[in-house]
Amino acid sequence: MTTTAATAAVTGAVGAAHTRVEGRDKVTGAARYAGELPFADLAHGWLVLSTIARGRVRSVDTEPVLAMPGVLTVLHHGNAPRVDGSYESMLGRPDPIIEVFQHDRVPFVGWPVALVVAETSEQAREAAEALAVTYEREPHDVEFYVERPGTYTPDTEGMRMEKGDLEAELAASAHVVDAQYSTPEEHHIPMEPHAATARWEGGRLEVVDSNQGSTWIADDLSKLFSLDPASVRVVSEHVGGAFGSKGLRVHQVAAVMAATALDRPVRVVLTRRQMFSLVGYRSPTTQRVRLGAEPDGRLRAFDHQAQSLSSTVHEFVEGSAGYARAMYAADAHHTVNRLVRLDVPTPTWVRAPGEAPGSFAVESALDELAEKCGVDPVALRVRNEPEVGPVSGLPFSSRNLLACFEEGARRFGWADRDPRPGVRREGRWLLGTGTASATFPVLVGASTAAVTAEADDTFTVRITAADVGTGARTALTLIAADALDVPTDRVHVRIADSDFGPAMIAGGSMGTRSWGWAITLAARELREKLVPGGHIPPEGITVRSDTTAAISALTQKERHSFGAQFAEVAVDVATGEVRVRRMLGIFAAGRIINPLTARSQLTGGMIWGLSMALHEEAIRDRTSGSLVGPDLAGYHVAAHADVPHIEVDWVADPDVDDPVGIKGIGEIGIVGAAAAVANAVWHATGVRHRALPIRPDRVLRADVPGDGVAGDGSRA
Repeated sequence: MTTTAATAAVTGAVGAAHTRVEGRDKVTGAARYAGELPFADLAHGWLVLSTIARGRVRSVDTEPVLAMPGVLTVLHHGNAPRVDGSYESMLGRPDPIIEVFQHDRVPFVGWPVALVVAETSEQAREAAEALAVTYEREPHDVEFYVERPGTYTPDTEGMRMEKGDLEAELAASAHVVDAQYSTPEEHHIPMEPHAATARWEGGRLEVVDSNQGSTWIADDLSKLFSLDPASVRVVSEHVGGAFGSKGLRVHQVAAVMAATALDRPVRVVLTRRQMFSLVGYRSPTTQRVRLGAEPDGRLRAFDHQAQSLSSTVHEFVEGSAGYARAMYAADAHHTVNRLVRLDVPTPTWVRAPGEAPGSFAVESALDELAEKCGVDPVALRVRNEPEVGPVSGLPFSSRNLLACFEEGARRFGWADRDPRPGVRREGRWLLGTGTASATFPVLVGASTAAVTAEADDTFTVRITAADVGTGARTALTLIAADALDVPTDRVHVRIADSDFGPAMIAGGSMGTRSWGWAITLAARELREKLVPGGHIPPEGITVRSDTTAAISALTQKERHSFGAQFAEVAVDVATGEVRVRRMLGIFAAGRIINPLTARSQLTGGMIWGLSMALHEEAIRDRTSGSLVGPDLAGYHVAAHADVPHIEVDWVADPDVDDPVGIKGIGEIGIVGAAAAVANAVWHATGVRHRALPIRPDRVLRADVPGDGVAGDGSRA
């Protein structure tokens, strides 16, 4: 029998369900977020964004605005403090947008051109809306399409990987799939808007923020403003969602500028509409997938060509073509990511960057290949299971994808599925089921932690971790309790303060793995120092850890989490409506620290995948260069009524190279989910939808269930 969450034995705190340690504070309102904390003499800033897509600022008419009630100052390129963005951040060169108000150039609609600061947020907003900015407009280009002129392969590591003679293997294949897939621009939409308050206190810059890593933000701010790193402190106690968007952004920089100019605390909070321009998004993609296979479905050739966009001021690649490099064996295996630069804001990391759109294309193409070969979609994936990394040749640290499919197929009732499309019907509803694989790399970053044995027989953990709503604070409490061999109520975890020292960010599904490693090392060393019954001084006994050496010593392996996604849909042939009726995800994602919050993470990812498949789509107007409906009225996300019964579980899959056995779960829930839904829509209707989202109008244009074409222009 496959070992799952329901059957695995649990000893200690890790692996046992635990409610969030800060849960009561959050549901009672005691937990204060960055935009809510009170400060004496607080001023409020409101950003003014460009209304043109390309050109220059000719003038900013500040005089009338400065005469308005409560207005304190207006910062713009003519008077703002100077900054220097020519530095290397933790994640590479920063987006030049953080060098705010440094010049008169405008590279896209929504570029910040001024900050109005006033005594109240209402006064700041009124004045910002009254500020007159004149522009010198230039022609712009925001159109993204397949292989458009100017598309290139970035000269950075990992953009292109090739093994074997692709064209020869395609020519020798009995079955070939050659299809084009596309995904639209998608946005993070965290519940909590971006907010930051900056102030100077005792010669130090202090920023209260909502971010994914306080050390990261503090380090960047010190470099940007040419400050002594020790003179910058960033705190981010509670974060209401991030998903890749909460790094250093314009609002923190503008708040620091204003606080410096006025010598008083200044808060800047982004509106929902401003977030659509200023905090990044997932680039739209076009992806060509070519598969060549033997009659039984064994892959001879695999080719994945992905194209995304970036701004004219910064190069960011949505690495969709990287998805399958560790997934499926093939004699020839070619992947490439290409980019085109347009007059649009810079994209950024969004949950499962690369893997989310990449899995839609690859897992849809595999479903098409299964149909051509007459092979069950699960069996096809089993048949192409690699023994080592398909491209790297490296061994896997562990690979339990087949266990996920075995357990998932059993629970979902896959064996009873009629493989023929369009044969199941309930009244006007056509029914279908689909499946897809999921994977995400296992990453880890060097971190430090301090664990203190207190005189009152409790323990305090200090680490610059970030709980972005995932339950990280609780998971780290469980890890520390087990490492110290004490009950959880004797452990107090303090996080998100840059004064606690360097630590990895919450991103790439590596937060808990990175922080848990550091806490475990410190706790183990502390236990060795403590003498049973010995005296602990009032200041306590503290041990500090640094995982840099341990992580550097890791051997090269293919390290990944895996999963199997299943979905059942109903398609209304009269209206084109697609309803997901049930979803199941089974994952092999390392040791699960807290089943309660882990299940929420994985379920949330699957819901986002459903939303990606059926709802989410940001549309850019080519005439103005701006988004159409950049708010929650115009940008649709899955609501409660859209979410069906979702079941999540996992198979035993501890990582033997991690001291706790962690891999990471933040991203993998979304990977493959959209493909499972799209494959289910094909099974219901017989029509392939290679362009997301699968909107009702696209279903109707496909003329379901009669003869017609798919939403992308082809019928299976």
